[in-house]
Amino acid sequence: MKILQISASYKPAFIYGGPTMSVSMLSGQLSGDDCQVTVFTTTANGANELNVVPGATVLVDGVPVTYFKRLTKDHSHFSPALLKAVWKNAKKHHVVHIHAWWNLVSVLSCIIAVWRGVPVLISARGTLSPYSFQNKNKGIKLFIHYLLGKPFLNKCHFHVTSERENEAISSVVRPKSITCISNFVKFNALEVPFFKASSTSLRLIFFSRIEEKKGLDILIGSLPELTFPYTLTVAGDGDKNYVNQLKTLAKEKQVEDRINWIGFQNEQKFELLQQHDLLVLTSHDENFGNVVIESLSQGTAVLLSKAVGLSGYVTKNNLGWDCELNPADISAKLNDIYNEHDQLNRIREIAPAKILADFDNDKLLKQYIALYGSITG
Repeated sequence: MKILQISASYKPAFIYGGPTMSVSMLSGQLSGDDCQVTVFTTTANGANELNVVPGATVLVDGVPVTYFKRLTKDHSHFSPALLKAVWKNAKKHHVVHIHAWWNLVSVLSCIIAVWRGVPVLISARGTLSPYSFQNKNKGIKLFIHYLLGKPFLNKCHFHVTSERENEAISSVVRPKSITCISNFVKFNALEVPFFKASSTSLRLIFFSRIEEKKGLDILIGSLPELTFPYTLTVAGDGDKNYVNQLKTLAKEKQVEDRINWIGFQNEQKFELLQQHDLLVLTSHDENFGNVVIESLSQGTAVLLSKAVGLSGYVTKNNLGWDCELNPADISAKLNDIYNEHDQLNRIREIAPAKILADFDNDKLLKQYIALYGSITG
């Protein structure tokens, strides 16, 4: 089976966070005897470009990847060379799998593939939820959606990563099919946790790209109401002006001395997660949340807003807690969690094995191959 993966960004553009990791892992896992995977992407790397030769195909972890030059920056990623290649090569593949939406790589590639009569699978990766329509450029998004997007999306198949995302997609389009399969998530198998919950304070960590969607401002707003000793590590980068706004907010709330801003982390990710008691992710909208799995794989419990796709999995399996998206409820939950050190240590003991079993790569690979097979008939 020949599969063409199309994404506006690809590794090593880790600046885009979870989606880049997910697409890269999916492509790598699929590449084998039964599947021939090709990736078309751009040179996007935030405000800069990747140090690659545009138009040249290179092997990235065994996957043929072609990086095409883009003429516009984030978040449009207009690349005529990529679109020309899609037109020329789409019919050579059994499935065209497009990742994310609202950028010109995804939207125009979808239109081309549908015109060419090739089955199209869309992984929206959180970009086609009701929240995404209201978040930025509302007018432009509605125009694109009703003029171009919706008529073509209804002719596509959809892959979602959680039941929450399934509901979100179903509320805005009526595709040929929707299939729910978890993301591939890279994590280090951990047999023996190295750290136990602190008995005197709570070591909190926010680990994500810093943007309004992530709700870090709401988390900071909850901190003055905490009744116990704590520290908050913020691991991530974002727009410099927005990060400075959050630091100003922390100063206004008189909690700046409790927060350690350490910037983007990659190489030491798992060690850093191990060293904390609780990952807090209070997003306005999150279709999955790779970092949730990464954190639990290291035994670190999680507190998630109910808008995070994995919140249902976490509460069902007693691997953490969920909360409403307001400072009062977040602070109330954190105060309760501080008094439940036995729960934190229980999760630290059981979570790694649970995650290893539930998100086994071989199981997920079979599900993805079956999905592609059902699309091609």
